[in-house]
Amino acid sequence: MVKIFSVITSLMLLLFPLTGCMGKSFFSQDDKGVTRTESDGKNSPSSAASKKKAEHREEQVQEVFNPESIPVLVNQYNILPENYQPEDLVYPSIPYISNKKAEKQKMRKEAAAAIEKLFAAAEEQGIGLAGVSAYRSYTAQKALFNYYVNQDGIKKAKMYSAEPGTSEHETGLAIDVTGGNGKCPAEDCFAGTVEAKWLANHADEYGFIIRYPKGKESITGYKYEPWHLRYVGRAVAKVITKHGITLEEYYDAVPVNN
Repeated sequence: MVKIFSVITSLMLLLFPLTGCMGKSFFSQDDKGVTRTESDGKNSPSSAASKKKAEHREEQVQEVFNPESIPVLVNQYNILPENYQPEDLVYPSIPYISNKKAEKQKMRKEAAAAIEKLFAAAEEQGIGLAGVSAYRSYTAQKALFNYYVNQDGIKKAKMYSAEPGTSEHETGLAIDVTGGNGKCPAEDCFAGTVEAKWLANHADEYGFIIRYPKGKESITGYKYEPWHLRYVGRAVAKVITKHGITLEEYYDAVPVNN
């Protein structure tokens, strides 16, 4: 855990807070890019109910076998290979709330090109946007998650932050955004802003989805995050947005319940 002020300061400069099915899946198991793995089952919760729930969750955990897939599903049940790092990370030409270049501003090449187009289109319509945080390494995500656990406890932390290996930010395909004025960066007050409304109405046109929509917490495992954009490609984004579903529902995957 972070124990001294200098480490906390470095951490906060590096990272910023975040952050029913349709009857059939649109993609096959291979397209989804996951394969089932066995759990070691070493954890033993004190209560029988907690133990049963934990065992059930472990049985559902799968390791992503094709993490480079653009629409890959990553969540608490679909985990990235340990220490996975995308090979095509670049800096998108968009404004960030911090002018200092950092690894967290990188995205995969295709996603970076798409976010540049999204920001440009928003600006043309009088909507100013700024990036907050995009790529995070496994190590960075681990440090951030542990920080939140120390602050709020693990149960609450898991409602808004991902354990290392389960964060979309590690794919290089996700980015947290805010208004051009830099207010409400990855915070609840971003909801209801003109920028949030614009993103909800236009993100899919550029291949992005609002990854954790309102009212879908029991499916995604996370609270509503109107600032969290996930690049999945235009075709997939259009389907998800048209039907008002999540990426989990798109794949007819097991809902995530913390």
